[in-house]
Amino acid sequence: MKMRFTLTMEDLLVNDQHIDNVVLDWIDDVSQEQVLCMSQEWITTQNFLTTRMTGLQKVGESSLTIEPVE
Repeated sequence: MKMRFTLTMEDLLVNDQHIDNVVLDWIDDVSQEQVLCMSQEWITTQNFLTTRMTGLQKVGESSLTIEPVE
């Protein structure tokens, strides 16, 4: 199924440079199991973003929205 992912991050530190706000928006064809796995990791992993993004040292606030594409 096609899903829209929107990742919003505020108050970032990337390679020692401060960034106020970043929004990443993409559509991907994923299974329901993949969506559930990603949602579970997002909720349970404390450093979910900093362990996956090269150069990202700190994120103040972040949110991940996942919704079906019609």
